[in-house]
Amino acid sequence: MRLKTSTSKNSLSFYVIKDVYKNGKRTTQIVETLGTEDAVKEKSGGKDPFEWAKTYVAELNRKEKENKLEVIIKCKQSKLITKDKQQSFNGGYLFLQQIYHQLGLHKICNEISLKYKFTYDLNSILSRLIYGRILFPSSKLSTFESSKLLLEQPNFELQHIYRSLEVIAEESDFIQSQLYKNSLAVSKRNDRVLYYDCTNYFFEIEQEDGLKQYGPSKEHRPTPIVEMGLFMDGDGIPLAFSIHSGNTNEQVTLKPLEKQIINDFKLSKFVVCTDAGLSSNDNRKFNNINNRSFITTQSIKKLKNFLKEWALEPTGWMHKASNEIFDLRQFDENDKLLDKYRDVIFYKERWINENDLEQKLIITFSLKYRNYQRQIRSKQLERAARLIDTNPKSIGKKRQNDYKRFIASTNVTSDGEVAEDTLYSLNEDIIAEESKYDGFYAVCTNLDEDVSEIAKINHRRWEIEECFRIMKSEFKARPVYLQKDERIKAHFTSCFLALVLYRYLEKQLDSQFTTTEIVSQLKDMNFYSVTGQGYIPTYKRTDFTDTLHDTFGFRTDYQIVSDKEMKKIYKETKK
Repeated sequence: MRLKTSTSKNSLSFYVIKDVYKNGKRTTQIVETLGTEDAVKEKSGGKDPFEWAKTYVAELNRKEKENKLEVIIKCKQSKLITKDKQQSFNGGYLFLQQIYHQLGLHKICNEISLKYKFTYDLNSILSRLIYGRILFPSSKLSTFESSKLLLEQPNFELQHIYRSLEVIAEESDFIQSQLYKNSLAVSKRNDRVLYYDCTNYFFEIEQEDGLKQYGPSKEHRPTPIVEMGLFMDGDGIPLAFSIHSGNTNEQVTLKPLEKQIINDFKLSKFVVCTDAGLSSNDNRKFNNINNRSFITTQSIKKLKNFLKEWALEPTGWMHKASNEIFDLRQFDENDKLLDKYRDVIFYKERWINENDLEQKLIITFSLKYRNYQRQIRSKQLERAARLIDTNPKSIGKKRQNDYKRFIASTNVTSDGEVAEDTLYSLNEDIIAEESKYDGFYAVCTNLDEDVSEIAKINHRRWEIEECFRIMKSEFKARPVYLQKDERIKAHFTSCFLALVLYRYLEKQLDSQFTTTEIVSQLKDMNFYSVTGQGYIPTYKRTDFTDTLHDTFGFRTDYQIVSDKEMKKIYKETKK
């Protein structure tokens, strides 16, 4: 700020002005009108008006430098706001931007840009695709428009986004491997335990083509799908992903991506943890060599008969805190024992040789888990019985985990004659068969570790399922509208990177807040722009925003953040 005087026919006036930028051009703006020479002399108590005004401006500059300046904003009730001028901007992305630069994604973009020598700013585009996927998940067109809501405006056009998608798809593997290497400088990665799972995403089209193929859909939608395989490290941070056509058997997706991790990430010794659907014998053997190991869930129902009998046998059970051998039948006969051991995990284990592979079979039993399964079944049986009584014609097709599976139908009477109507009843045989497995859980592994350690590793599989839930629900990665395979892969690359950034954000916040709280409050961190003065936060200050600012080392929650301070924040988030 500086002093300016203006001379008219009858008086000399004093003003405080400052340089501001409007539409990229520098101009001056009046900060405060001090008044005429007589008025200033009166304010100064008779002192020299020039000297007093210079001292006054110097004091304003000092306060501004120390962020102690009181800003007066003058508005007129009779004056319309400027047409087509945006005055509200989002600043929640700044925290994501700091993680983006800590992970060196800007450097990865620069390296790719040197290789292709295109003119658009890939770093600006990719960062906006990622921020948009977290804050304003939508189409590429909407993402382009949403990027204009950020404090720092985009320097690219919509056509550049579509042109960049092919490059992002082509360099997806390079981006993943470089991101892993860069992440090691941010924090130590728990890459000794890797979790793998698959899911599918549906399209809002009916025509099969390329990656878009009909396959088994969990949503049972009659539309093509694409399949994603995802590796996550032991701390819940995504490591690598791959995209396959919707008709690909998920069991064959593990080895190619794991080989890529071994080659590109230079990882060699780790434990791969999967669910039963991905644990083919071929995959287990692949992770039984070269210092690799596996832990996989095992269906007790699919065990050989002698192993199934051993698994369900009520005798021979142990738990970590006791040397006693337990018989599970005693819990049905003694309420005191039932209460005492309600939260205890019992187990039995043995080494088996299946298809020329030595592995340890661990069976666990939990009274709490048994009660939970019984409660679920009880509710399903209630629904099944109610359906039989009220609307039996709607029973129709039964799915594997549908409550309708408990309904039996017959068209023959007790005399052996054909009945005119279909008769429905609860299938007691299926109920009894499923009840045998209540409370039991099994895993197979080639690790010779303590059962509690195996269980601890396996227990965290829920986090990779949560990764998929976040992408599908919060990030709205589906339905997919893109047609070309390259653009589909680029779409999921940006979704993957958004998930990585989000998980690091969650980790830095020490998991104190839910996904909904984090995303919604970042989205709501808006600012009102006052030309020449700065930005006024219009969001609610909460425990979340306090934690966010304390964690990232800068604050945006002052009554007004000056232009100079905001530029400093931009610079801080890009180190």
